[in-house]
Amino acid sequence: MLDIQKIRADFPILSQKVNGKPLVYFDNGATSQKPQIVIDAISKYYQEINANIHRGVHTLSQLATDAYEISRGKIQNHINAKFSHEVLFTSGTTFGINLVANGFTSILKPGDEVLISAMEHHSNIVPWQMLCERTGAVLKVIPMNQEGELIMAEYDKLLSEKTKIVAVIHISNALGTINPVKYITNQAHTYGAAVLIDGAQAVPHLKPNMQELDCDFYVFSGHKICGPTGIGILYGKEDWLNKLPAYQGGGEMIKDVSFEKTTYAGLPHKFEAGTPNVAGGIVLGTAVDYMNEVGFENIQKQELELLDYGTKRLLEIEGLKIFGTAKEKTSVISFNIEGIHPYDIGTIIDKLGIAVRTGHHCAQPIMTFFDIPGTIRASFSFYNTKEEIDVMVEALKRATVMLS
Repeated sequence: MLDIQKIRADFPILSQKVNGKPLVYFDNGATSQKPQIVIDAISKYYQEINANIHRGVHTLSQLATDAYEISRGKIQNHINAKFSHEVLFTSGTTFGINLVANGFTSILKPGDEVLISAMEHHSNIVPWQMLCERTGAVLKVIPMNQEGELIMAEYDKLLSEKTKIVAVIHISNALGTINPVKYITNQAHTYGAAVLIDGAQAVPHLKPNMQELDCDFYVFSGHKICGPTGIGILYGKEDWLNKLPAYQGGGEMIKDVSFEKTTYAGLPHKFEAGTPNVAGGIVLGTAVDYMNEVGFENIQKQELELLDYGTKRLLEIEGLKIFGTAKEKTSVISFNIEGIHPYDIGTIIDKLGIAVRTGHHCAQPIMTFFDIPGTIRASFSFYNTKEEIDVMVEALKRATVMLS
């Protein structure tokens, strides 16, 4: 069992007031808060070992390089990648998806097919649309049902020898649905298609195991997992990373340069051009250590309790409808209150210190499917409490009276 008050004490921002009220932070789907150990690690890097990496023989450069590569190893162990060079540092999930999509430009031909799902974040829609525009490939969409679950029977029908890559979200940021990514991967592989999993919303809640999932690419962002912004991970199987062309040219990603020809460095440096976010890379390892110390079994138990409790409490409110009622779901509740725009609700409860997200959550096709302008999204993390949910529910009731 987690000592929630002890956990909360690790996060300095949670003790502050917003608009004169104690902060209730339920926007974890957008970004997680940072424990003091992560904040201190950022400061420690800049105070003690700030230097560029891989390029200097001086002591600080060697210390920074060692810390950066130790962090890469931590990520490798955390996701159970076979090799450390399969773990690429990126600026975030969006960058990782674009890197892979750009690489497939040299692989696809007109008539080939790319499969995504109806519940994707825009970051896992737009890069594939751009790829299809460049190559003449066709984008196809796995449909979902009213509960916010992908229809696997339709997915099976969409797969064919034309399918070259399947890109799906592990957990929906807008609905909380946990997708059957292992099944999706297995089925795609029977047709020789590659699989990319968008794990941005999954990594705060579970430990993805690359050997079990067997996906070809897995991407996520550090700021969702108690780490800093501007850093992320692209995992790719060695064979696939060797097939893809370099994404950006510059320093670090080269082996030899002349005016006649450039040869590229091996993995992972082939895809890590330029000066990286050194502090971010190092501190992401600190954040992963912290999450593992808390324990993902403990995290899942706490968050499922919050999901169950929050669902029951919210449904007490007359006219409230939840969007996303999948059987397999994590601690995200998207809802609307009949007759009231979600933006208006969000604005009022912010005055009471409650942070939720309102809008389409970069998932406009989901909102189109449900024929709504957007939702109010409360996304819970392991450091949240049932008492905070009670505060939100009372604030929502108050806002409903004011806006009715």
